[in-house]
Amino acid sequence: MLLTITALAVPNLLAAIERARVARAVADIHTIGIAVLGYEVINHQFPDTLDQVGYGANVDPWGQPYQYLSFADVNGKGKMRKDRFLVPINSNFDLYSMGKDGKSVPPLTASASKDDVIWANDGGFIGLASDY
Repeated sequence: MLLTITALAVPNLLAAIERARVARAVADIHTIGIAVLGYEVINHQFPDTLDQVGYGANVDPWGQPYQYLSFADVNGKGKMRKDRFLVPINSNFDLYSMGKDGKSVPPLTASASKDDVIWANDGGFIGLASDY
C-alpha cells in the first residue's frame, strides 16, 4: 500500500515543483522586463545586456542565465524569437528562460523551445512558450 501511495504522490509532487519553477521564472522575467523598459525611458535606448539593469548575474530556476537580446544591433530577424508564423514576438527585445531542458531556438514551435518561459507581445504575455 505504501508503494501505491508513493507511486501516486511522487508524480504530483514533481509536477507541483515544476509549476513553482515556471511561476518563479514568470515573476523574474516580469521584474527584469520592467527594469529593461525603465532603462529605456531614462536612457532613450534599450540596454545592450542585462548587466546594465543589474540582472546580468541572475539565473532562472533551472540554474541557467536569463537570455536577453536587444534588437538595436540585430541584423535581420534570425535571432529574434518567433511565433508559429515565424513573425517576431516582440518589437524591441527578447527576454526568456530556456526552461527545464536548457535548450532553445528562435521559433517557439520547435520542441527545444516549448518549455521556454518567454516575454512576448512586448510584455503582454509572460509564460510558457507552449501556451503562447
